[in-house]
Amino acid sequence: MDIQTLPQQISDQLNQMTPQHLATPYRPGGWTGHQLVHHLADSHMNCLIRFKLALTEDNPTIKPYDEGAWATLSDTMEVPLEVSLQILEGVHARWTRLLTHFEKAEWTRTFFHPESKQITRLDTALGAYAWHGRHHLAHLKLCSGNFQ
Repeated sequence: MDIQTLPQQISDQLNQMTPQHLATPYRPGGWTGHQLVHHLADSHMNCLIRFKLALTEDNPTIKPYDEGAWATLSDTMEVPLEVSLQILEGVHARWTRLLTHFEKAEWTRTFFHPESKQITRLDTALGAYAWHGRHHLAHLKLCSGNFQ
C-alpha cells in the first residue's frame, strides 16, 4: 500500500541526497527538496483530517489551504527535515491503521471541497494521495539528479 510505504521511501531517498540536492528546486521555479518534504507532511496531515471528518460527519466541507504560502513559512524553510519525516511516519501509521479497518461503505463516504466545488469519495481521495506521494518522491529524485 502506497500510504503505508511512502515514509520509508522518502527516508531512503533522503539518505541518498546531499544538502545541495535538498536546496535544489526540482524544476525552475519549483520547490526545493527541503520544501517538498515539509509539503508532504503538511498535505498528508490535512488529508488524514479530511478522511476523519468524512468518516464522522455527513459530507463535511473541508478547509482548503494555500500550499504555496505554507511552503515559504519559517517552519518549512528552517526546521530540519527529520521533524517532517517524523510527522509523515506518524500520520501514515495512523492513516494505514484507519484504512485497513474500513468497512465497504466507508470507502463511499465523501467530503466537499469549497474551492473546486467538488464532492470527493474517500476511495478517490486515497488514489489521489497515493499518487501525490509518488509524484513528490519523483520530484525529490529529480532534485538529486537520480531519477530512476
